[in-house]
Amino acid sequence: MVFFAKKPLFRRAKKKEIPSGLWLKCSGCGELLYKKTVRENLQVCPKCNYHFTMSAYERIDLVLDAGSFREMAKEMTSRDPLKFKGPSEYPDKIKKDQKATGLKEAAIIGEGTINGKRVALGVTDSRFIMGSMGSVVGEKITRIIEHAEREKIPLIIVSGSGGGARMYEGLISLMQMAKTSAALKKLDESGGLFISVLTNPTMAGVMASFASLGDVIIAEPKALIGFTGPRVIQQTIKQDLPEGFQSSEFLLEHGFVDMIVPRSDLKERLSKLIGYLS
Repeated sequence: MVFFAKKPLFRRAKKKEIPSGLWLKCSGCGELLYKKTVRENLQVCPKCNYHFTMSAYERIDLVLDAGSFREMAKEMTSRDPLKFKGPSEYPDKIKKDQKATGLKEAAIIGEGTINGKRVALGVTDSRFIMGSMGSVVGEKITRIIEHAEREKIPLIIVSGSGGGARMYEGLISLMQMAKTSAALKKLDESGGLFISVLTNPTMAGVMASFASLGDVIIAEPKALIGFTGPRVIQQTIKQDLPEGFQSSEFLLEHGFVDMIVPRSDLKERLSKLIGYLS
């Protein structure tokens, strides 16, 4: 007698592995989102309008005419004036963030056009040591302010800085607050226009200096804006904070910012403001 092996009626399909890095979770609504969809939507959640962090160069592409940007002081990098010692030494931290972001420092400055209008533009990037302000960031911001004054063109600074004065540089870093503010005072006296754009997050020394000194202050929706984080304030004063404290919407209601502009409308709004106020 011959026995034949029975063929299985069903075959189990091989499980296909989903490539990693294709999805992200929205910090606003918790929705699982396809990264390509978010990128095509200007890094904004299509479900709840949460604005994700953008890199400095992405922001430049967002607001300037294509191909118009001419970068200045590109090769400037920070030194280690205090020979800072700690769990992570300052030069190592700089090299790590340079490799991770492709940037030399946390600020990028240059000139370009918005709908054909010349502008001086500075952008800080929170991915590089939280966008904190050391000597190079302060110098770059001061240079672009002075460039706007010399050329008689509007100045726009887009701030994305969760860190304030950079502790690795001590007093040298703190001096940049006064330095950038003094440069803006001269720009104002010359009749120059400064539009400050606040993104999530804009905090501490950056917020306490150039970011809060705009003739017009624009904020992105639901951005965290303030000096010290709400948790630290609450622990210090031992009181509950108002709902939405330090959000763009709270600050608009209390007169600290002039308008909230979604990312998709930012370029056109800047163009209209420049046309009205220049």
